[in-house]
Amino acid sequence: MTEEASYFDGGVLQFLGWVILGSIITTCTLGLCLPWAVCMFYKWETSHTVVGGRRLQFNGSGGSLFGHYILWWFLTIITLGIYSFWLYVAMKKWMAKNTSFAG
Repeated sequence: MTEEASYFDGGVLQFLGWVILGSIITTCTLGLCLPWAVCMFYKWETSHTVVGGRRLQFNGSGGSLFGHYILWWFLTIITLGIYSFWLYVAMKKWMAKNTSFAG
């Protein structure tokens, strides 16, 4: 059994473009559209990632992530910041749940 290659084929100029666009969107909306900016960037990242010869795709939406963000911020506030230690893992779980192989 031959193992297919895994690689990332995105470019630095594309990366910079998405980071700048996401920063502008987030800044102009005072952070309200951060979930949409995160989804735009992650969609670009996954669409340029190939694992075992199969390209990934991201199916999440800013609206779905926004609902989670509200909950996560609420939990962080009512626990006086303690929940913030779980935010990274919660975000990674949400991203993994919304990522699949294309086609």
